[in-house]
This record gives sequence, C-alpha cells and structure tokens, in this order.
Amino acid sequence: MTTPSQTVGPFFALGMPCPDGVPDGVWLRGRVLDGAGDPVPDALVESWQADPPAFSRGATDDAGHWAVRVPPPQRYVDLSVFARGLLRRVVTRLYLPGVPDDEVLAGLDPARRATLVATAMPDGYALDIHLQGPHETVFFAV
Repeated sequence: MTTPSQTVGPFFALGMPCPDGVPDGVWLRGRVLDGAGDPVPDALVESWQADPPAFSRGATDDAGHWAVRVPPPQRYVDLSVFARGLLRRVVTRLYLPGVPDDEVLAGLDPARRATLVATAMPDGYALDIHLQGPHETVFFAV
C-alpha cells in the first residue's frame, strides 16, 4: 500500500526559520498571490544565488508580503515558493531590471518574461509571484 501525498505546510514561520539575512545587503520583496489575485498567507519564499553565494527564507504575512535580505545580486536570484495546496515547491527567478536577456529569458515568450523581471526600489527589488491565473509567474521544472 502506498502512502497518499500531502500538501506542504502550513507551518512555515515556525517550522522553517532562517538566519536574519545579510546586514549590508539589499531587500528582495513582493507578494505571493493566488489565481484570483488574493494574497497567500503562510507561504514561504526561499532565495538562493551563486554570485555572490547566499541563501535566505522569508514567510508571507496575512497580506501575502514576503521579504528577504541578500547580498546585491549580479543578474538574478533563484526563488522557491512553498505554500498550502502545493504538493511540491514551485521554482522561479527574479531578474534584475535592465540586465540583458540570458538564454533562459530569451527562450520564453516575450509576453511572459515580465513575470520574472523585478522592479527597482530604493533599498532593493520587488517582484510579485502569481501562483496561477492570467498573470501567472513563469515556473521551472527542476
């Protein structure tokens, strides 16, 4: 007999704490939204990057806001989202605005590229993550 699958969560804030981030870094922030555009509370956004190397996690609040502090990225930051209703995490990227297209962006429909490009903010970058719907973020099979 096989064990039935279960969704992840809803224990992120308690079950997956993360260090405070990088004191001299920049903020990556945004909202996690469902297919109707409503906030997804109690989700977790995990970031990692190779250049410079860094890893961080940030839980969403009741309005779906997430934030992580990372060293200033060179081109992009990889993101994973864990949330209720997902059997597995979803993986995407946050690209810095103005960075030339790389092979990943160039391989996407031009209309979908914008779902990966962040907006510059005074203290970092912002990107909303849409899990479904007409504005769905591009996710990658990894």
